[in-house]
Amino acid sequence: MQQWKLAALASAAILASGAAQAQVKVGFVTSLSGPIASIGVPYAKGLAAWEAGGTEVAGQKITTIQIDDASDPAVAARAAKKLIEEDHVDVLVGTAGTPGSLAMYGVAAAAHVPMIITGNAYVPGDKGAWEITVPQPVPLMISADLVRMKAAGVKTIGYIGYNDGWGDLVYKSLLQVVTPAGIKVIMNERYARADTSVTPQILKIMAAHPDAVFEGGSGSPGALPHLALYEHGYHGHVYATHSIINSEFVRVGGKAVDGLEAPTGPVVVAEQLPDSNPIKAVALHFKALYLQANKQPTVDAFPAYAYDAMLLVANAVKVAAPGGAKPGTQAYRDALHTALINTKDLVGTHAVYTFHPGDRYGVDDRSRVVVRLEGGAWKLVK
Repeated sequence: MQQWKLAALASAAILASGAAQAQVKVGFVTSLSGPIASIGVPYAKGLAAWEAGGTEVAGQKITTIQIDDASDPAVAARAAKKLIEEDHVDVLVGTAGTPGSLAMYGVAAAAHVPMIITGNAYVPGDKGAWEITVPQPVPLMISADLVRMKAAGVKTIGYIGYNDGWGDLVYKSLLQVVTPAGIKVIMNERYARADTSVTPQILKIMAAHPDAVFEGGSGSPGALPHLALYEHGYHGHVYATHSIINSEFVRVGGKAVDGLEAPTGPVVVAEQLPDSNPIKAVALHFKALYLQANKQPTVDAFPAYAYDAMLLVANAVKVAAPGGAKPGTQAYRDALHTALINTKDLVGTHAVYTFHPGDRYGVDDRSRVVVRLEGGAWKLVK
């Protein structure tokens, strides 16, 4: 009898061990501290919203292991290495900034681990084979600004952005979009995310008398150029990307950013979308889950990027399940990778995602609306 009990306990232990091994592990890196935290913390809240909706897919539990990269690309890379080598994750998601995302991806690609980039970074050619990017491509969003530039008769632009990978990406995308339209970028000023003032850069731009200023920051540090322009009496046109749709940007910017128009994903104004918009229902469901998980409503664009990344993970898990590969193995990572890069018509909060091998972005014009900040709230510009 005692021997039977021992055998039963051993069987139960083996089954429990098998169940644990069957869990799909997601390594989730974001910036919960440091200068990018105004974006990174919302990402973590977006993950919480997804978890509130249930973490079991196709009979497998999805477990997330979250690490704070402290807004440091080197820390982000070490986090990716730990998650892959020690935690044996099947897929990586992260991080809040472009430099950190690129640092993470270098580790992921070397280990052949699929990665969903949430910091808007693009790795061209075969080097980017193991990643897809959730945020909308910058040229697509700037093209919405271009429509308004043309209507305003803008011919010259002064640019100010970060002195890092995100600042470079926005600047290059701006040139790509406006140059064919005959608009010249005559200034290229930069600042660090940790700076507390950009007055010298703004004064240089104002002295050049461009028709408009294009601000390439993000989150709360992205408010600095607007504050400086406001303080020095600038009344010209100001344009920005989708990276400033953030409650901390609104709080820090105050009156200086009221009336600003910018492109963003539909989720930001989900309640204002027509019922015919396929994204509306998913976006409203996300907002309900966000409220449930975080005990407050969201007006940011960033939590929804993390939520969409997890929707993509869940869909890939569902697609990979019939293949028979076990989580924690390279065969399973390969299966997830194949499922991710072949995602088709997955409705998220920001876009309807369709990826193709070799195409890092999976969105189209449905991922973009223009909003105006009025009294601290974003309103859809129809």
